[in-house]
Amino acid sequence: MAIIEVDRLVKRYGGRTVVDGVSFAVEPGEIFGILGPNGAGKTTTVECVEGLRRPDGGTIQVCGLDPQRDEGELRQVLGGQLQESGLPHKLKVGEALRLYSSFYRDPADWRELAEILTLESKLGTQFRRLSGGQKQRLSIALALLGNPKVAVLDELTTGLDPQARRDVWGLVERIRARGVTILLVTHFMAEAERLCDRLAVIDAGQVVAVDSPAGLVARVDDQQRLRFRVAAPWDETVLTALPEVTAVERAGSQIVVTGQGNLLLAVTSALARDQIADLRMDQTTLDDAFVALTGRSIES
Repeated sequence: MAIIEVDRLVKRYGGRTVVDGVSFAVEPGEIFGILGPNGAGKTTTVECVEGLRRPDGGTIQVCGLDPQRDEGELRQVLGGQLQESGLPHKLKVGEALRLYSSFYRDPADWRELAEILTLESKLGTQFRRLSGGQKQRLSIALALLGNPKVAVLDELTTGLDPQARRDVWGLVERIRARGVTILLVTHFMAEAERLCDRLAVIDAGQVVAVDSPAGLVARVDDQQRLRFRVAAPWDETVLTALPEVTAVERAGSQIVVTGQGNLLLAVTSALARDQIADLRMDQTTLDDAFVALTGRSIES
C-alpha cells in the first residue's frame, strides 16, 4: 500500500492554476523525487502534501491521513524541510533541537541526530554563524526530530557548493536507510539520478511522466553511442555484423557507433587489433529525457 497518495490535485492562486491534476503514489521506503523547473508547481504540490496549503481539488493521503482534516496527527508522522526556512539568528543549534523535540509525543534523540548530521560540534553555535551546508543539515535534523515515517525535503541543496551538496546527498541516503520514506523536490538532474528510486516529472503544473531515472531515459532513447578514431585502415563490416550495433557512421576522422547492450565490450573486442584512440561513450541523460518529455530544458 502506498504511504503517500496524491490524486488529481489542483491548486489555484486567483485565476491562475499552478497545480493542474497532479497524481502520483509513493511506496514505503522509497526516495521519490519531484523533478521540474522553477515555477512548475513542485513546491506547491508538496506544501499541499504537508498540509501547509489547502487544495482546490483532488485528494491527498499520507499514512492514511488527510493533511487538512488530520493536521495534528500528520505532524507526528511527517517531517518537513522547507525550501526557505530560518530560525532566530541568535538561537543556538542545541537550543533549536531541544525546542523542536518538545513538539512531538515520541521524539528522536536529538543528540544522536546531531551526531549523525555532524552537528555535535555546533550545538553551542548561533544559527546566524552556521554555513549554508550546516544550516541545511540542521533543517534536516529538525525535520527528523519527530521520528517521522515520511520526510519531505524541498530543494535541500540549492545554494550549496558541490562538495557540500554531495555531503547532503550522503545524509539523505543514510536517512532512507533508517526506514524513512523521502519525498524529494529538486531541479538538479544529478541529484535526482543519484538519490531517487522513481521520479514524477512536473511541468506547468502537470505530471508529464512517472518512472525510475533509467526508465525515463529509456522512454526517450535507449541507444548508446561510441565515438573513437582508428589509426589503421579497417573494414566497417566488422562492426555492422555485431548484434549490438545498429549503425556505424563516419564524422570526419571520427567513427560513431550506435547500439545497445554491452556495446563497449563488443566494439573493443572486434577492433582489438586496431589502434583505437580518443574513445568516448555517449548515452542519453536524464536532462535529455526531460527536454524530450517537456520540450524545454529544466533551466528555462
